[in-house]
Formats: sequence, structure tokens, C-alpha cells
Amino acid sequence: MRYSIGEYLKKTTEAAPLAVFRLFFGILMFASIVRFWFNGWIEKLYITPKFFFSYYGFEWVKPLGDFTYLLFILCGVAAVMVAAGYKYRVAIISFFLSFTYIELMDKTTYLNHYYFISILSFLMIFLPANVYYSVDALKNPGKRFQRVPRWCIDAIKLLLGIVYFYAGLAKLNSDWLFSAMPLKIWLPSKYDLPVLGDLMQQEWLHYAFSWSGMLYDLFIPFLLLWKRTRLFAFLLVIIFHLLTRVLFPIGMFPYIMIVSALVFFSPKVHHRILEYISKWFRITKRTFDNSRTFKFSGVTKKVSVGIVSVFFFIQLLLPWRYLLYPGELFWTEEGFRFSWRVMLMEKAGYAQFKVVNGETGKRFYVDNSDFLTPFQEKQMSFQPDFILEYAHFLADHFRKDGHENIEVYVESYAALNGRKSTTYIDPDINLLEYEDSFKRKTFILPFNDEIKGL
Repeated sequence: MRYSIGEYLKKTTEAAPLAVFRLFFGILMFASIVRFWFNGWIEKLYITPKFFFSYYGFEWVKPLGDFTYLLFILCGVAAVMVAAGYKYRVAIISFFLSFTYIELMDKTTYLNHYYFISILSFLMIFLPANVYYSVDALKNPGKRFQRVPRWCIDAIKLLLGIVYFYAGLAKLNSDWLFSAMPLKIWLPSKYDLPVLGDLMQQEWLHYAFSWSGMLYDLFIPFLLLWKRTRLFAFLLVIIFHLLTRVLFPIGMFPYIMIVSALVFFSPKVHHRILEYISKWFRITKRTFDNSRTFKFSGVTKKVSVGIVSVFFFIQLLLPWRYLLYPGELFWTEEGFRFSWRVMLMEKAGYAQFKVVNGETGKRFYVDNSDFLTPFQEKQMSFQPDFILEYAHFLADHFRKDGHENIEVYVESYAALNGRKSTTYIDPDINLLEYEDSFKRKTFILPFNDEIKGL
């Protein structure tokens, strides 16, 4: 085993796929930042709200007021520098830190593809993505290499494979396959789509989408790896992600996945892409073609390979942490995030908070709109850690207003994948008796049904 791993780490390949990936990644990330800015989402999500929901352990990460705009500028500039391969190491580290900070500022905005960008940019810190077709390589011939270690490109393929395959495994559940949920709820709302509108009302199509989505996610990494099916698989990638872009508001993610899939193609394809770009921008591509091979220094290689190995160990293990918690995952959501469970549930809730004086019994109800935006209130209403954090915030707020002996209770209801709304959080429990942690949240009432599957 040691011998085979050692031999694998010595293998090299053309650097062109890594250069193309870096170029398109940077361009799409810059486009994402610009899109976020011009849609007014910076102010709406990170400046207007009075309160922000924090990730456990990252409570210190907060929006920076009007300086949040500078954070987005830094992220956008870093993305452009990554695309150009200019001061690449500084650029990719800056992008990773700024983008991840943005995503940690408010848990309300969590999306799987934001998490994907964060971990992908972290991985790219350890890849020599600037040694070919970059400003760094152009300015310094000593940093110019045409070949790189093969694992540097395979690492990107592996991460993409994990995202797809785990998303497919997550779809192996009875709600998705045998009830077509939640697509049966979502698709009929697309009645106004040209041509497709009428089809979206057909139940057979809901099941067809559910099963084909599961099969796509499970098998697309392997179809992309195999040369004979690669072109067909790439066409499937384009069709699948463009269709999801039409049906669902998921931003730049479909384009990111389409472009990322190019990394599975042979270096010849990437050389053609770079030649086309070179003609368009009048760049002399042959300047970078020197047949030299990039090699990590001894210590750098050990550190890079070690960190990347630990990184993938975590990525393979983390999605399974939900097995440590009892109860239905979609109901408790304990271990739900960071597990590639993409668009698997339609969950709605209602939460009315009651502040009680523990000694006198006097009480009053809270108007959530006094503290939360409509989007925050919606997300809070069916996520237990949000409810708990908000309860503690309310206690702190009203203590400052002079209230004493505070206890906080919630009357909450949740509906999952078309089921009837039922009581969600035990209304007789003072939420202040609990602190957020990785421990099981025993104040969540049981799910009175069963969803079979992984």
C-alpha cells in the first residue's frame, strides 16, 4: 500500500486542466460577488437585520456594518487575482478567508453550494494552480511549469465526486423516491414556464425527476471518469444543471458545477480552451509550454499531502455524523448541514415566543418582526438551533430593558414534506435551561412518522 501510494504521488500530468479550472473558478466567483452586490443583498442580508444567527463555535464572526462592503470588495478582487493567477497564493487565501467569513456572518443564508465554494477554495490553497497560463508564470519563468503532480487535479475530481455521490445517497429515502417529495410540492408552482408549465403539473413527472435526480447524482462522477461516457456525461451535466437553474433560484451554482466538470476531460481539451482564450485576448500561449514539471519541496510536499489527506478524511466522514443522533434527521436537523443533502425537504414552521417572569408569572408575547427580517423569521421557525439561539437573544434583550427572572418558552409548529403541521418544540420547557452545543436537543418533540432510507 505504501509503495502504491508513493508511486501514485510521483505521477504527473499536464497543468492545463488546473489552469482552466482556476481561470473559470475565479471568473465565476467574481460574477457571484457582483451579482450579490447589484441585487442589494449585502444591505438586505448583512446590514439591515438587527440580529444575526451564528454558527456554533463561530459566534465571534459578525457583520462589519458598512465595512461589510469592503469585505465583498476584497473577496471580488481576490477572485479576479485567482482567475489571472496573479500573486496566486495570497489571492486564494484571501478569497477563502473573505468568502468563508461572509458565509459565517449569518447562518440564515446557509446553502450547500456556499459551503462547497469555501472548502474548494481551501483545497486550492495547496494546489499549484498558478504554474501554467498565469500572470505569475508569465512574470517569472522560474515559476513556469507545464506539468504538475497528478494528485493535484485528481483532488478536485474527488471533491466533485463526493458532492455528487453523497447527494445521491441522501436521495435514497422514502419521501424522495416513493412520495416524490418535495418535488410534488415545488414543481406545480412552475405552471407559468413556457412549454414546461403544463408538464410540471403531472405526477408522473414528479416521480421521474425524483428518480432521475437520484441516479444522476450517484452515477455522474463515474460516467465523467470513464473516457467512453465522458462526453455523454458532460451533456447530462449541462442539461441537469440548466434545468435546475430554470426551475429553482439557486444562483450561480449550476454554472459552477458545469464548468467544474470540465476538469474530468483530457489535457488536450483544456489546451484547446486555452488556445481559444489566447486568440481572443492575444496571448502567446506557447510561452508557457516548456515541458518542465513542478515538484513540491520535501517539507512542502509532506505538509500539503498531509493536509489534503486530512481534508478528504473529514469530507468523507462529516456527512455521516447525523448517525450519532436519534430521531428523524429532517425533523431534528441535527447533523443536517454540511452533508450534501441538497433540496430534499420542504419544511415550514411557526414560532411564537413567550417571555415569563419566573417568580410573578407575568408574561408577554414577542413580536418576532421587531427583531428579525421576514427571511430570518422563516428560517428560524423550523430549525431548533435557531430557535434556541433566538430565545437566548430575547432573554438578553429584555434583561437590558429591566425585566427580571426571565424564562422563555415557545409555541412552535412545523410541517415536513406535505405532512400536517404538528407541535415541534416542547412548549413547557424553558429554553434558557439549554445552551447550544453538539449534544442532542431533547426539547424537540418526536416525529410522528417514519422516513426510511439513508
